[in-house]
Amino acid sequence: MKIAKGIILAGGTGSRLYPLTIASNKQLLPIYDKPAVYYPLTTLMLAGIKEVLIISTPKDITALESLFGDGTAFGMTFSYKVQAEPRGLPEAFILGEEFIEQKPVAMILGDNFFHGHGLAQVIGEASDNLNGAHIFAYPVDDPSRYGVVTFDKNQKVASLEEKPAKPRSNYAVTGLYFFDGHVSEYAKQLKFSQRGETEITDLLKYYLSLKKLDVSVLGRGYVWFDVGTSKSLLDASNYVEVIQSRQGTIIASPEEVAWRMGFIEKEDFLSHVYSLPKSQYQQYLLRIDSL
Repeated sequence: MKIAKGIILAGGTGSRLYPLTIASNKQLLPIYDKPAVYYPLTTLMLAGIKEVLIISTPKDITALESLFGDGTAFGMTFSYKVQAEPRGLPEAFILGEEFIEQKPVAMILGDNFFHGHGLAQVIGEASDNLNGAHIFAYPVDDPSRYGVVTFDKNQKVASLEEKPAKPRSNYAVTGLYFFDGHVSEYAKQLKFSQRGETEITDLLKYYLSLKKLDVSVLGRGYVWFDVGTSKSLLDASNYVEVIQSRQGTIIASPEEVAWRMGFIEKEDFLSHVYSLPKSQYQQYLLRIDSL
């Protein structure tokens, strides 16, 4: 069953980005010319997902709701939920249990940015062929900062480790996850770690024990940023500036993705774009039908 629902987890304190996050949720900080949360949102849209639950802190949920509204402008349905305090990524599936309705669901972290030719096909195929859980791995030079996945000789998941001191591979588990309709049930069974949170790695290990964990490797030609530090935020911004300036396109425009994915008709697209403030962003959207 193709995934139709998605969760954006946009909480956290953003402590690694202090003092940038004193007055702003980190997902609202700019990656070059757009709020960071535009990038994970459009990743879900490229997977064909139209129903999205946005989870954030009591302080930040209003700002995110003001940014996106109910999703009508993109031919989507948005709902919102408060995470009172950070208690681990799997809590999203408990908070979102009514939204999930025991159906397959995607979750993406609000500070994750994916880009690359063919990305829509890769995530679309994973969605179409979901059998339990599916993760996306990316090679990094500092794997000890992340959850790390290793593979067997058949390129199936062999093991998972959370921030290992001596990583057994350089493949990090990115912040995009696909799960079947049992995920809320399984998330409730997790025990708290020494950090006082439930761990996404433990949830993935449970699916691995059921032999229901698959992985797609995003290798050469793909880019993944976890914009949780000032440097990664700058690196992502520089990347977007270079691509957009050289190609004359805009990365991660929800309006454009909604139109190209067929979420909205051209008339509705243009009506929304004309309502936007006069800007380079608006001018780009007004001319994309001729690109």
